[in-house]
Amino acid sequence: MPKPKPESTPEQQNLTVGVISDTHGLMRPEALAALDGSDLILHGGDIGKPAVLDALREVAPVEAIRGNVDTGDWAQVVPWRRNLELAGMSVHLLHNIAELEPRDVESLDAVVFGHSHKPRNETLGGVLYFNPGSAGPRRFKLPVTVGKLYLRRGHLAGEIVALPV
Repeated sequence: MPKPKPESTPEQQNLTVGVISDTHGLMRPEALAALDGSDLILHGGDIGKPAVLDALREVAPVEAIRGNVDTGDWAQVVPWRRNLELAGMSVHLLHNIAELEPRDVESLDAVVFGHSHKPRNETLGGVLYFNPGSAGPRRFKLPVTVGKLYLRRGHLAGEIVALPV
């Protein structure tokens, strides 16, 4: 059953959210170009160094969480998880989906995560599970990717964007 959405103003009903994860300190120009035009950027952890967040903030406001490699003093102010309300949609941001409890999902529209470096854009039980993959150093033969979430008048859709690297 669809979750009821709170009322919002017309300008809040349409939102393009860039999603990036597992940069591991590498901020690719191709990733910045792919995220250009985003109203907001989410970073799903394993940032690597604060300069990554600084570069992303040049494109759009950033909401980030830390991952298992984010251990420096700079990362102590970055939370492990975030609950966000975006265009009337409830989004949970965490690094490792294995840490997600079933009760955490009950009132969510989307779970955004990273860690595996494997892109995922799948809806299960009315909840979008979205992993943008990795925009950092290539791991094995996995693609280098970012993602976009499109929030349009109570509807949510994800897109994985392969980077030309």
